[in-house]
Amino acid sequence: MVFGSWSYIALAGVVSFTMFVLATWLPNFRLLRSVWLDPSVSYADKIVLPVRLLESITTNFSVLSASYTMATVVLVGVNIAFVAYILQRQKQQLSAAGVTAGTFGILSGAAGVGCAACGSLAISALLATAGGAGIVALLPLRGGEFGILGVAFLCAAMYYLAKHIARPTVCGINSYIT
Repeated sequence: MVFGSWSYIALAGVVSFTMFVLATWLPNFRLLRSVWLDPSVSYADKIVLPVRLLESITTNFSVLSASYTMATVVLVGVNIAFVAYILQRQKQQLSAAGVTAGTFGILSGAAGVGCAACGSLAISALLATAGGAGIVALLPLRGGEFGILGVAFLCAAMYYLAKHIARPTVCGINSYIT
C-alpha cells in the first residue's frame, strides 16, 4: 500500500541515501572539515573527496558493520515512509509501540554506525567521555551489537507500523454489536 505511490518510494530513497551519506562521512568528518576549510585545496577536490568517501563502505567497514549499516539506512527510510503514509492517511497519533520501537531502532542503529578502524563511532565517543570505552572493547563484536540491536528495533518498528497501516481506518462493524 505504501510503496504503490512514487512519493513514498522517493521519500524512503532520499532518507536512506541521506543516512548512508552520514554513515560514511561521519568517521571521516575531521578529514572533510580540514579539506573544506583549506584554501589551498581546489574546489574540484573539495567536491570529489566527499563523493569518493561514499566508497569507504567497502574499505573502511567490516563485512558485519557494512551489512548492518546498509540494513539500518534502508530500514530507516522504509520506517519514515511508513510514518509519513500513516500521518497522511489518518492524521492522528501513531501507536505508542511503533513510535517507541522506531525511536529505539533509529537511535541504536545510529549508535552502532562505525568502520572497522574505529569501531562503533557514536558509542565509543560517548563511553570515552564517561571512561567506559574499555567496556565496548570487551564486547565480542566491539560495539557491533548496537548496530544489530538497531536493526532489530527497526524491524520491530516496521512490523508495528505495517500492522497499523493494514488496520482499517474505520471501526469494524462487530465492535458496535453487543
